[in-house]
Amino acid sequence: MKKLLSIVLVIVTALAVTLGWRWYSYVSNTDSPYDEVGIELNSRMPLPLRKWGCDRLKATFGAVLPPYGCSAEDGKTWIE
Repeated sequence: MKKLLSIVLVIVTALAVTLGWRWYSYVSNTDSPYDEVGIELNSRMPLPLRKWGCDRLKATFGAVLPPYGCSAEDGKTWIE
């Protein structure tokens, strides 16, 4: 049972690190704010992390339409 718990813990940790790295590489990229995987990861983050990610994207791509998860109610402005 301990071995199974250890394996599950390693898998969950590896998944969290992989998804966290993928999300961070999306919010700190300089190519495009419209990466589908990055948008999905960012939109599912807890509000403080999503807000931080959107602020980073806005600093880099502030002149374009915000991606899903970073737009205000009108869909055309960045969340504040």
